[in-house]
Amino acid sequence: MSERPSFRPRTDRPKVVITDYDYGDVNVESEILEAVGAEVIALQAKREEDLFEVSQDCAAMMNQYARIGAAVISRMEKCEVIARYGVGVDIVDIETASERGILVTNVQDYCTEEVADHAISLWLTLVRKLPEYDRATHAGVWRWQSGQPVCRLRGRTMGVVSFGKIGRAIAERAKAFGVNVIAYDPYLPETVAARHGVRLVSKPELLAMSHYILMQAPMTPDTRHFLSDAEFAAMKKGAILVNTGRGPTVDNKALYRALTEGHLAAAGLDDPEEEPAKCADWSPCDNPIFTLPNVIVTPHVAYYSEESIRAARVTAATQVAKVLTGQQPDYPVNADALAGTTY
Repeated sequence: MSERPSFRPRTDRPKVVITDYDYGDVNVESEILEAVGAEVIALQAKREEDLFEVSQDCAAMMNQYARIGAAVISRMEKCEVIARYGVGVDIVDIETASERGILVTNVQDYCTEEVADHAISLWLTLVRKLPEYDRATHAGVWRWQSGQPVCRLRGRTMGVVSFGKIGRAIAERAKAFGVNVIAYDPYLPETVAARHGVRLVSKPELLAMSHYILMQAPMTPDTRHFLSDAEFAAMKKGAILVNTGRGPTVDNKALYRALTEGHLAAAGLDDPEEEPAKCADWSPCDNPIFTLPNVIVTPHVAYYSEESIRAARVTAATQVAKVLTGQQPDYPVNADALAGTTY
């Protein structure tokens, strides 16, 4: 969904609060929401306390990185919908929202290709030792041995953690390079993985078998530090890790130990564990991962393309506009908990 929809404006003027954004402006959202008679208030909140006052009379709230927790939701008196810019909703207290009859929506199906491309790019960059060769040639060293050893991809095994749409897109790309792809996903039927030519395995099997592990796990209580000391120790010596899922699914202190002690060869992270965009103050000095030459860190950009950014903004704003005009949203997160509620 990327085209601006048509709505019948409300007779009142509901207030829509955008908690934070890094798009440069909120023109896309304002065009959609003002068309239904809403007033858009754009903030750059980094703490929940920044939202206390505006939460009381808002009809909707949209968030990119800012957490909307129980302390904020409990102050809401008129809110009908909380819309997340993106797929993950771990920064919204869905349980409290549901208790108060507030619908939560997210954005789906908007960046599958971008994230899969980014994951493969990080993987190939690390496997082919491009950073090492680049540093060497810039220093005047012209030797193939600068990146030694580089191993052939074909015939090796890639383990994908979480085999949803993005995990499947990663697998399709990887198979073109001749790797054997296995996956761990306790919520997926084996028949679904089989249709994509991938075998589901247990977590211990994936750790032991994989030369490359590509993480695409969402953030849940069960996935926090999904990879830590025990898991890194169980991996093949010289394994490469790529995480284009949520940062906290990888224990960065444990990863630092595995990389500096030589058990893992390299890592590519699209977000470190502390998720800097969600911090009021952040410095790379706080995380020793940033000191390692065998680690590539990108600033949570796997989802990004000009097209995907616009799709996320249009879709998130459209969910709010639909709810405010009495229509069913496309991507409700807690609809079951609100069964019987009229939107």
